[in-house]
Amino acid sequence: MMKRKLISSGSSFEEKIGYSRAVVQDDWVFVSGTTGYNYENMTISDDIVEQTEQCFINIKETLEKAGASLSDVVRVTYILTDGKDFETCWPVLNKYFGTIKPAATMISAGLADDTMKIEIQVTALKG
Repeated sequence: MMKRKLISSGSSFEEKIGYSRAVVQDDWVFVSGTTGYNYENMTISDDIVEQTEQCFINIKETLEKAGASLSDVVRVTYILTDGKDFETCWPVLNKYFGTIKPAATMISAGLADDTMKIEIQVTALKG
């Protein structure tokens, strides 16, 4: 049985709230809801398309730390503060998942910070 591995992005949110950016268990990788924060300088764009792009950059880096890639993603959940913005994000979603086509859900809900417009959570199965 494989030991559980916790992955951190170094975000202060993880320490304050008590969660991991991702948990790896056996061949499964569970990536927490990931926002458009640039963790190198802790900034976030006002533009939802730029936030969406940064979400994928953050997720891709996390999956790589777990020994996985975007092509291993089997499930994705998009959470937007305004559901009307979803179509605006489609070109970015298609850029990253257009050929992978994971099972997907979109939810409209409030997020932890008013500057956040989108949060993306993925589950991957390595191999």
